[in-house]
Amino acid sequence: MSAVDSPHGKGDQPCTTCESWKLAEAVANSRRDHSRATDCRVLLKRHQEGAECGAGGEG
Repeated sequence: MSAVDSPHGKGDQPCTTCESWKLAEAVANSRRDHSRATDCRVLLKRHQEGAECGAGGEG
């Protein structure tokens, strides 16, 4: 699979911002902070739909 065909956009590296939002959501869930977890999911989706995401809307 070439870098262009990769589900992570550039190379095989996932988008670090996406990974950060996913981690923040997991932490919020572990603390039973459902409001924060929802915020993280919304911000992740907005990020993935934006031009700055290297993952091309993964996940």
